[in-house]
Amino acid sequence: MYSSIRIAVKRFYYYLTAHNAKGHGVHSPFVFDFIQNVLNDDRFFYAYQSIENLQKRMLYDNSISSLENFDSTDSGDKMPQVRIADIARSSETPLKYRQLLFRIIDHYAPVYLLELGTSLGITGAYLAMANPSVVLTTFENSANIASLAKANFQKLGIKNIRVIEGDLGQHLSTWLNDQSQIDFVFISGRYQYISIMHYFNQVLSHTHEYSIVVINHIHCSDGMERSWNEMKHHPAVTLSIDLFQMGLIFFRKEFKVKQELAIRF
Repeated sequence: MYSSIRIAVKRFYYYLTAHNAKGHGVHSPFVFDFIQNVLNDDRFFYAYQSIENLQKRMLYDNSISSLENFDSTDSGDKMPQVRIADIARSSETPLKYRQLLFRIIDHYAPVYLLELGTSLGITGAYLAMANPSVVLTTFENSANIASLAKANFQKLGIKNIRVIEGDLGQHLSTWLNDQSQIDFVFISGRYQYISIMHYFNQVLSHTHEYSIVVINHIHCSDGMERSWNEMKHHPAVTLSIDLFQMGLIFFRKEFKVKQELAIRF
């Protein structure tokens, strides 16, 4: 992970070099529509309040949960103990990006959604509640954290989410074998370079021209930046948008020349 100072420097450079958030100088109708009707959509949607009320309660939850360690070679190793409040503060996507994900689902209407990294389920709730017709499958390594996420989904009355718990490296390929297509992917966790590229290449074979892939934490470490650069240069990718916290990847054939944009958000 980069230090907070290094991330601040990178963010400053991003703001200096990125396109402005109003769409000035953007020639693509698709990108202009994204900026105007998704990125800058300031409507307060119905689901925001109920999800954020739950998130706020979790920020003050001092109960303890154990985290399974799939990298351990010793079955006798003690599982690390962590407060729910600490998980809520450190692992969930920042508010404006959670709401952006909601608007992406609302605007582009994907049906089959995949999330890698459920955590406490707050971001997944935004994805699922954006459209009751979506089918969201979300993977969480820790069975204990997955159970907390399931409880949160139940509190919010969400019924269109399936949580798959356990080692992502083992379960993702099995799940993909039963899928015909994926319309939207959110890679949420801070994975190592080798792991994230493996997951990306696995899901790529199930995407189509109108699929959207969103990667979180693209500038948080050398490995994540390396992954982001390789993803956006993949031959199948025609448009990438860097929002600093996260990156968006598109495969739309209307872009005859690959476009790589950074937009202030």
